[in-house]
Amino acid sequence: MSVSSVVILLVATRFAGLPYASAAEKTPLRFVTSNELYYNHRASSQVAVSWRPEVSDTSSFGPPSDITLILKTPAAQADLKSMLEALTGALERQASALTKMPASPDVLQAQKSLLEMQRILPKFRQMVDTLAREREALRALYEVGQAVNSTLDLHDVLNQVMDHIIELTGAERGFLMLRDERTGQLEFRVARNMERETINSSSFEVSRTIVHQVATGGVAVVTTNAQADPRFATQESIVAYSLRSILCVPLRARDRITGVIYADNRIKTGLFSDRDRDLLAAFANQAALAIENARLFESVRRNLAAITEMKNLMDNVFASIASGVVTTDVIDRVTLFNRAAEAIFGVPARDIVNRPYTSALSAAHDLAPLIDEVKANETVVAREMMPTLPERGTVSWRLNVSPLKDAAHTTQGVAIVIDDLTEQRFIKETFQRYVGPRVVQRLLSDPGMLKLGGERRVITTYYADIRGFSTFGENLKPEKLVEILNAYLGLAADAVLGEEGTLDKFMGDAVMGFFNAPLDQADHTLRAVRAAIATQKAIQEYRERVPSGERLSYGVGINVGEAVVGNIGNAQQQNYTAIGDSVNYARRLQENARHDQILISQAVYDLVKDRVRVNALEPLLVKGHSKPEPVFEVLGLK
Repeated sequence: MSVSSVVILLVATRFAGLPYASAAEKTPLRFVTSNELYYNHRASSQVAVSWRPEVSDTSSFGPPSDITLILKTPAAQADLKSMLEALTGALERQASALTKMPASPDVLQAQKSLLEMQRILPKFRQMVDTLAREREALRALYEVGQAVNSTLDLHDVLNQVMDHIIELTGAERGFLMLRDERTGQLEFRVARNMERETINSSSFEVSRTIVHQVATGGVAVVTTNAQADPRFATQESIVAYSLRSILCVPLRARDRITGVIYADNRIKTGLFSDRDRDLLAAFANQAALAIENARLFESVRRNLAAITEMKNLMDNVFASIASGVVTTDVIDRVTLFNRAAEAIFGVPARDIVNRPYTSALSAAHDLAPLIDEVKANETVVAREMMPTLPERGTVSWRLNVSPLKDAAHTTQGVAIVIDDLTEQRFIKETFQRYVGPRVVQRLLSDPGMLKLGGERRVITTYYADIRGFSTFGENLKPEKLVEILNAYLGLAADAVLGEEGTLDKFMGDAVMGFFNAPLDQADHTLRAVRAAIATQKAIQEYRERVPSGERLSYGVGINVGEAVVGNIGNAQQQNYTAIGDSVNYARRLQENARHDQILISQAVYDLVKDRVRVNALEPLLVKGHSKPEPVFEVLGLK
C-alpha cells in the first residue's frame, strides 16, 4: 500500500488504562501531516509520534538523518525501543476500541490508518535494531581506533587489532599477516581466537587462495559458506580444513598493500555479511596505519638501538685503546678526546671538547704544522716528536694525522692518533743497559710491572771481582789494560744477562748483578748460582785462548735477602740499583772468595741445596756482622 503521508497523534494519560476514545465521549480523531519522525516521552504519561516514509514503497524506506543522530546515543536507543513497545500496545488497544464504535467514515479511516501503522511498525522496529547495530559498530570502530593508536609497540598493536576484529565480527579465529619488507612474502604475525588466546602455529589452517587473492588484488572477500561457494568450493584448503564463514580484507597503507586480515568460523555458516566486510575494511584502514606507524617506530627504535650500540661500542673502543685519539672539525674545534688522550695530554676531556685545539691543547704549537699540512694536501702525515707539556714535562710521541672523512668521502676535519712513547723510551733507555733483550721486551709489553719509584723486595745479589787485577795492570799500557778488563767484565756480564738477571753496575774490576727485579722470578736464587758457574766456565775457556800473561780469575759471592730496589740518582743521572744489608753481605762473600771460587750464604744454600753440589766451609765473620755465619763453596750443579 502506498502512503504519501501518515501521521497519527496518540495521547494517553495511562497506556494500560483508558482507551484512546470511547463511544460516549465522541472525541474526534485528529490527523496531522509532518515531514519527520519525532517523539516526546516524559514519565510514561504522554507519547507523541509522527512518521513520514520518504518513498512510496514502505518495504525499502531508509531512516531519516535525524533518527540516525538520535540513535547514536545508547539512551536514545533505549527510549525509542520503549516508546515502540508502548506504541504497539496503544495501537492494539485503539484497534480494540474502534471495533466497538459505531461505523462511520471517521472510524473506518481510523481503522485503516491503524492497520497501516501496525504493518509499518515491525519494519520500523527492524530499522531501529539495524541502526542500533550500526551504532554499536561505529562505537566499536571508534574504540578500536583509539586503542590501536594508543601505543606504538608493534606487538601490542597487532594483538589489539586482532582481538577487536574477533569482537566486531564474532569470528572463531582471526589471523593477521604482514608482508615482509625484504622478501615481499606474507608472514603470520598474530593468530588469536575468541578467548583472546594466541593460536599455535600448528593450527594456522587458512585458505591460502583467499589470502593470496586479497593480498594481490586488494579487494575484500566475504563468503557465508565457503564449502558451497562456487568461487572456493574446489580449493583444497577449504575442503581439508572444513572452512565455512570467511572474511578477508586487505591492509592498505600509503597506497600499498602491507598485509591482510583474515577471520573465519569453521562451524557456523552465514556468520559474515557485506556489512561486516565493509566494517572490517574500514577498521583495516585504521589498523593498517596504526601497524605501519608501529612498524616505523619499531624500525626507528631498532635503528636507534643499533646506532646507540655502535656509539657505545665506539666509545668503548676509543676508551680502551692505548693510543690517544683526537678529532677536530672543519673549524679546528675538538670533537673527540678519548681517555688515552686525557692521559697523554694530562688534561680531562671536558676541558678540551668543543674548544678550538689551538687554544685548548698545550701542544698546539707542535701539532699545528701537521694539521695544516693534512688539511692542505688531504694526505696522511706520520711524525715523531718530543714536545714539552706543562702537565708532564718532555714527552715522546709518535703521531699519525689524517683527514677525517664521512661515508661520502667528504672531509669533516682531522683525526690525530698519538702513541705515547715516553714510558717505553724511558724503559728502553734505562733497562737495556741492565737487563737482557727478553726482559726489556717483557717490560715494554707491560710497563705496569715496573715500580721505578723504589720498592722493598727479596732479591738474590751476585758479586764478581777479578782477582789480582790491580797489580796485574801496573806494567800494561792503558789501552791494553782496558781491552783485557772489558773482555773479563764482558764474560761476567753475559753470564748474568744470560740468566735474565739485572746488570747493576761495573765497579772497577768488579761486576754487580741481581735477580728477581724488576720482574718476579720464582727461581731467582738458582739463576744467580747458575750465572756464577757460567762465569767461571767462560773464564776457563777464555784463558785457554789468550797468552799466559793475560790469564786472570774471578771470585764470586752470592746472597739472598730483602733490599730496596729502584731508580736512584738525580734528574741528570739515575741508575736502577739495589741497596741494603743483603747486598753488602754478597759483596763481603766475594771479597773472601779465592781464585775461581764461588761462595754462597746459608740463605742461598737453603734454597738451592737440592740442585747444587757444595762444600761446607768454616763459618765466616765478615765486616758489619757480629758473629761468624755458615758459608758454602759451590762445586757445580747436581
